[in-house]
Amino acid sequence: VLMGDTRQKGHMVPMSFNVMRVFEDSGFKLKELIIKEQHNCKATGYWKNNSVKYNFLLIAHEYLFVFKK
Repeated sequence: VLMGDTRQKGHMVPMSFNVMRVFEDSGFKLKELIIKEQHNCKATGYWKNNSVKYNFLLIAHEYLFVFKK
């Protein structure tokens, strides 16, 4: 499962770890956790400017969860 996180109202929302918890609660075991750097995002320029303007860091990674049933 490839998941990223997001921000809402200036705060980090760890959607990826919430999804991981749902899988674990359903009987899956986490076999691997791979952190993938994001490249070539179309909106990077827009967010880069706004990150400076509104004082927040860019989210530059996603998580690849490998589960075993």
